[in-house]
Amino acid sequence: MPISALRRALLALPLLALPYGVQAAENPSVVVSIKPIHGIASAIMAGVGEPVLLLDGASSPHAYSLRPSEARSLQEADLVIYVSHSLEGFLKKPLATLSGGAHQLELADVEGLTILAMREGGAWEAHSHDHGGHDHDDHDHEDEHHDEHDHDAHDHDAHDHDHDGHEDHAHAEEHDHDHDHEHEHEHEHEGEEGHHHDEHGIDAHLWLDPANGASIAKAIAAELGEIDPDHAGTYQDNLKKFLASLDALGNDLDSQLEPVRSKPFVVFHDAYQYLEAGFGLNAVGSITVSPEQKPGAKRLHEIEDKIRDSNAVCVFAEPQFRPAIVEAVVADTGAHIGTLDPLGADIPAGPDAYQNILRQNAGALADCLSQS
Repeated sequence: MPISALRRALLALPLLALPYGVQAAENPSVVVSIKPIHGIASAIMAGVGEPVLLLDGASSPHAYSLRPSEARSLQEADLVIYVSHSLEGFLKKPLATLSGGAHQLELADVEGLTILAMREGGAWEAHSHDHGGHDHDDHDHEDEHHDEHDHDAHDHDAHDHDHDGHEDHAHAEEHDHDHDHEHEHEHEHEGEEGHHHDEHGIDAHLWLDPANGASIAKAIAAELGEIDPDHAGTYQDNLKKFLASLDALGNDLDSQLEPVRSKPFVVFHDAYQYLEAGFGLNAVGSITVSPEQKPGAKRLHEIEDKIRDSNAVCVFAEPQFRPAIVEAVVADTGAHIGTLDPLGADIPAGPDAYQNILRQNAGALADCLSQS
């Protein structure tokens, strides 16, 4: 090509480029807090764009600190999606200072969700969720939970995948199933747990019920259609595909879990009652109220008694924390040890992540509980 022709071609290039504002409008910038919700948003945005994920499954929503690049993503976002300030406490101040017209979707306020209250204590009485199998129509929206509880106050119940948690649990080996040296702190720990439960109403792990996942997907599609009407049809088409896949998954998981539905089990922390409610499972207690809080001696003895008295088949650890406490609790009970993870630390982010997180946890429950 002659030099003059090349110069003319290069000079013409800026005229062909789209203005920055047009590009941003065609592809809305969406930021999502945690992997399960990011998976839903990714599925709804398929073919349009990819949302930004702030926390992978190995990070703690409770103790997380935004990196500069993540803070910039928030400032440039058209839409920020998160569960609640009770779960993602690190977002409260940044969201309060967002510039301009960024939309915020707090999922705990979405209509159509089943919202469950926090459970008291470490050992729960037998309970029925009135879900005779997985049926999306069985879930009633409990509006009173949204009216009565201040979501901003719940700063304790994040699923804390913070690796600092290892320090909290590392001393479990020293217990050696002998907790006498903890008695002086026992009332402090137990009192803190009770205080948290009294002060904070809802359980924020609401995505673990597939019926709630469907409601979340509908809310995300509607919000995206509002800020990006040019792609509203695509969002609705993707929503239909997502809901169909979720319904099929729910049926599969219901069949998988049906043989173990009545088997009693104990969890590491109380994060799974939405999964229990959605599939009628029989959890009987939790070792700790949240992973960053080391359980006191009284609670550990209470859980040991509960395992024996209920003939609990399994006690479930979580992958980010040393299993020493779980191993100590089950040592003299005959219960098996499994692993559950509400955030999917080892699952790749993307449009299949939400279903894969549900599938992983259901599989872990079925595998461990079927050992009896």
